[in-house]
Amino acid sequence: MRQEIETQEQQNQNLEQFIQKVRKYAELTELTPYAAHELIKTIYVGAPDKSSGKRRQSIHICYDLIGFISMSELMTQEMA
Repeated sequence: MRQEIETQEQQNQNLEQFIQKVRKYAELTELTPYAAHELIKTIYVGAPDKSSGKRRQSIHICYDLIGFISMSELMTQEMA
């Protein structure tokens, strides 16, 4: 149980650090290389899929300190 509590506390601390970083860039109108480097850990681009007749590719962004955030979760938060 202590390990779980420590994990949760670390996740909370990481989230707070990430939020502080994001606040520095809140007024940006376009993503700069410096901001991308500071906020994003890795970007995974999937192979193209043309089975529907249109080219589609999956893109997964792993943010620094917090990991992946699903697009559906981001859209839900944006609409709220």
